[in-house]
Parts: sequence; structure tokens; C-alpha cells
Amino acid sequence: MNRDIVLRAERATKQVSSPEGPLTIVRAVSCEIHARESVAIIGPSGAGKSTLLALLAGLDLPSSGQVWLAGEDLTSLDEDGRARLRAARVGFVFQSFHLVPSLTALENVMLPLELQGRRDARGPALAMLDRVGLGSRAGHYPRQLSGGEQQRVAMARASIGDPAVLFADEPTGNLDTVTGARIIDLFFELNAAAQTTLVLVTHDTALAARCARVLAMDAGALV
Repeated sequence: MNRDIVLRAERATKQVSSPEGPLTIVRAVSCEIHARESVAIIGPSGAGKSTLLALLAGLDLPSSGQVWLAGEDLTSLDEDGRARLRAARVGFVFQSFHLVPSLTALENVMLPLELQGRRDARGPALAMLDRVGLGSRAGHYPRQLSGGEQQRVAMARASIGDPAVLFADEPTGNLDTVTGARIIDLFFELNAAAQTTLVLVTHDTALAARCARVLAMDAGALV
């Protein structure tokens, strides 16, 4: 595989069972995403966008077809192998933030480095919180932060380990327009500085327009 291609899907299909019979959520999707590219996945609700993101990130496996992440065939790895690859090469930002409520902002950002076995996690995590404008909130717990602040902590945590790919699923979905616009600016600043590949699912047309490429989905297929 071309070393510049960081993500590749070949006829990736995801089927689930339903009372009415098999339901195809992602239908024979083939695509290639290059290193340092920014790509938005758009489409109506139920089009399969988040499921495709989960397949590309190795959070789920296709029912048929193949997906490669950073040169590794995800379909040939067991769950532990996929988890190790995600820990080393991937960052995630979700609509609902997914911060650990019992950890402070600083401890949430330190977590990926600690999972990599780094003992010097505190310094880089503090520096990253400063970069997202939350150095003074390092000791606060998620419940003490606004939605925009929680999303900035989530972005700092996703970016801290220099991931090859940063995945985001509706990162502005729970934020007001002004806060969402600030988060978008910060997203692209962090991405440019780290030269990370960015793949995001969004209904936000302003966010999609900032990406270099847009993939549109409908009824589980790329259109």
C-alpha cells in the first residue's frame, strides 16, 4: 500500500440483524485518505456516517470487505491488536465529549500518554491544556466546565499523543453556534500544527467547508 495513504477501505460493508431481517448500514464503501488530509463525511441522518467512521477507526469491524489503518489490515487483527493500534495511532473527539467524570481536566489529557506507558505525562498535558486556553482549569472536573470547555479538553486529549489520524464525530453537535465556531478554529489550528490526518462526521456545513475534501453518504453508500 502507498505509504502516503493512512486510511483505506475496500468494499467495506456493515450489516446488522433486525426484526425485519439483515440491515445494511454501510454498503460496499471504497475510499483512500492520505496523510495530512482533512476529510468531512456528510449526509442525512441514518446515512451510515458514524458507522463508517467506526469502521475506519477500528472501533468496529466490517461484515465484509477490508479496512487498513496506518498500513495495518484491521480485519486481520484481534480486539487487543486493534486497541493497541488505536492507542498508538488514533485520537477521538465525540459529540458528547466522553471525558472521564472522576478525573480532572489535566488527568483526562494525561490519560493517553499514561496508557502508552509514558511517565512524563503531566508536563506535555499541561502544555496542551495551555494551547487550548484551559491551563487555569487544569484542576477542574468535567462537571465544573462548560460544554465548550469540555470539548476543548477532549480535543487536547485526542491530540496529545501525536496521532496519525484524528477522528471526530459531530464535534460541534452539542455546542451553540459561537462556541462551535471557536472549536472549529481550534480544531484546524491543532491539526495544522501536528500535521495530523483529520476525518470528521458533521452536519455543520461551515465545518465541512473547512476540510480539503468532502465524502457524501446516502443510504450507506458514498455518492
